[in-house]
Amino acid sequence: MNSPDPVNLLPAVPLAPDAMGGRGTEARFGVPRVVPSWLLLLIATVATSLWAHDPGISTAQGELRADVLVLTTGFSPIDIQHLLPPEARSGEAWTQGEFDAVRVQLQVLAPKLWEVRVGESLVSPREVRVQLVTGDNVTFELVYPRGTGGEKLTLRAPRLTYLPAGHRQFVIIADERGSTVAKKLISARDFAIDVSLPTTASAPVKEIEEQESPAFLGFIRLGVEHIWTGYDHLLFLFALLVVCRSFRSIVTIVSCFTLAHSITLALATLDVVNLPSRFVEPAIAASIVYVGLENLWRRGAEPRGRWALTFAFGLVHGFGFASVLRDLGVGNSSDGIAVPLLTFNFGVELGQIVVASAVLPLVWQLRKHEKFVTRGVPALSAVVALAGLYWFLQRTIPA
Repeated sequence: MNSPDPVNLLPAVPLAPDAMGGRGTEARFGVPRVVPSWLLLLIATVATSLWAHDPGISTAQGELRADVLVLTTGFSPIDIQHLLPPEARSGEAWTQGEFDAVRVQLQVLAPKLWEVRVGESLVSPREVRVQLVTGDNVTFELVYPRGTGGEKLTLRAPRLTYLPAGHRQFVIIADERGSTVAKKLISARDFAIDVSLPTTASAPVKEIEEQESPAFLGFIRLGVEHIWTGYDHLLFLFALLVVCRSFRSIVTIVSCFTLAHSITLALATLDVVNLPSRFVEPAIAASIVYVGLENLWRRGAEPRGRWALTFAFGLVHGFGFASVLRDLGVGNSSDGIAVPLLTFNFGVELGQIVVASAVLPLVWQLRKHEKFVTRGVPALSAVVALAGLYWFLQRTIPA
């Protein structure tokens, strides 16, 4: 089904008559005529972002047993669509009946997800199981021979190249005691992970460190990419900052948002406090609607006590950030959780700073003109509120 035209969902923003060729070289906002075009470009960008999708995250967990490697890979229905033939594809959510209808195709797909080598020898899976699990995700369980010991175990996931650009898969390999022996955030550009086996099959696998650096950098990059593709988070932050009158206000707002979402990101990832995404995602959309409407009510003036509102809503947004790490299974064990948690959060903050550094100078220059404050900011706030309303309805009304 074709998506509706995003432009038709946006309110008309009246332009000053002289902006289209009237007297002088300035529009009624008191700035050069390029401003209305910039405003329309921003509105079009926001409208387009409503239909943009996160590139996706998947997980793979391996367990090294005495003589086999059990490798379990999970994908969302949206990701599976890219791995199946067009005629076998279903919707964004699967019922058991829809899953059963493509079970054969999934069984055929399963051995193609991974290339496993023991030393220089390519090995085939001994067993393949595919099932639909809670939350309509699909898991593939493959059992590979482990080897006699002494060889290097190499795993490659070539099917990641079939998924949208930017898709990440977090791979964790553990021994029978549950200790992590290898982990890496892989992608279409780098989809291999190595595991050094002991000299004898009965000896324990030693923990390895050589892949920690790629995981470290991978989680930073994942945090940056998540905030850059998290249009709802960015729009919320933009709505907060567009009414700030001083550098002190900006620092206060950004600090409150950062502190709040860092708290709930840590608590949710550690599974201390956990809210279902069916509550968190609509609440994030509602926060955008509220801030947009408050900006409209204030006619571009900075509301009092905005820092407290920012902190409260920032707590909600932190649960949204945490869903990324939970989907990767980072919080399922205390083993190695500190590095993903800290580096992912650092990546989020880094991406946030880059966006703010690019947008704020322009907004600050525009706020020097009274017409932009009294008319431009309310117009932008209306777009923000409308986008938040769209997301709220999308996340609460069943398809």
